[in-house]
Amino acid sequence: MKVYFTEANSPLGIITVRATELGLSGLFFAGQKHWPEDSASWQRDDGARFDAVRAWLEAYFAGQKLPQTPPLDRQAGSVFQNQVWQALEGIPMGKTATYGEIAQQIGAPNAVRAVGAAVGRNPLTLIVPCHRVIGATGLLTGYAGGVERKHWLLNHEGAL
Repeated sequence: MKVYFTEANSPLGIITVRATELGLSGLFFAGQKHWPEDSASWQRDDGARFDAVRAWLEAYFAGQKLPQTPPLDRQAGSVFQNQVWQALEGIPMGKTATYGEIAQQIGAPNAVRAVGAAVGRNPLTLIVPCHRVIGATGLLTGYAGGVERKHWLLNHEGAL
């Protein structure tokens, strides 16, 4: 299946947006950890395929009401990772959850570290809000896009 990409400017730097024919499959900050290994094979497309995600990102960074989430291609990840990523989608803007709470929610209370690893591998940053997950003590623990960005995002959403 062909993979397409474009780039979007944001207050936090360039965001690379990836999609397949099925939908949006990735949002990645410049320098983000766990950059997809197959990125050299992606085809640039700055056209209408990415209009919905551009509108979503513009509204998000402007602090406006978000339009409908663009269609997503959810083929990436293991069953466990997808359970974690689905749980992340339930964290409302302006709120946070701990890794332990996510582990409890998916029925794996002893898998806190595995939840952390899955959160870090989330390919749809912002849309699937992995930045809203914090440590049990309230600390802003790791973020694949960088802890400074996580702090900015949570502050932008009113969660800090």
